Amino acid sequence: MIKVAMTSVYVDDVSKAHAFYTDVLGFETRIHMDLGDGTLFVTVGAANGAQQDLQLLLEPGQGPIADPYRRAVREAGLPCIVFSVDDIEAEYQRLRGLGVAFTQEPRGQGPVVAAVLDDTVGNLVQLVQPKG
Repeated sequence: MIKVAMTSVYVDDVSKAHAFYTDVLGFETRIHMDLGDGTLFVTVGAANGAQQDLQLLLEPGQGPIADPYRRAVREAGLPCIVFSVDDIEAEYQRLRGLGVAFTQEPRGQGPVVAAVLDDTVGNLVQLVQPKG
């Protein structure tokens, strides 16, 4: 069986992304390693030890491949990643209370209710909750 172990999100600033994804979104730090020359290797994952085998790498987003990709995805209004939540309305209200900017309020989209937020480090992120 093959499973997803790690996926990455290109970010403007790894330290700022780490703070946003942990302090605001509520993920926990899995790996925080200085590779030298100011380069950080940082992964986060679901809080309270959930999904231990799945990590999100906060990848430095500069460079000839990452920059055009990130710009195109952002300009198209597409989220770079989708996270599931148990109660999208509660998360929406909690995050708005913390000052998070949303480009889409919760609304039905096929089998889910979805909202889109700005992660402050160059990306749009979608939150989804299954309907019913």
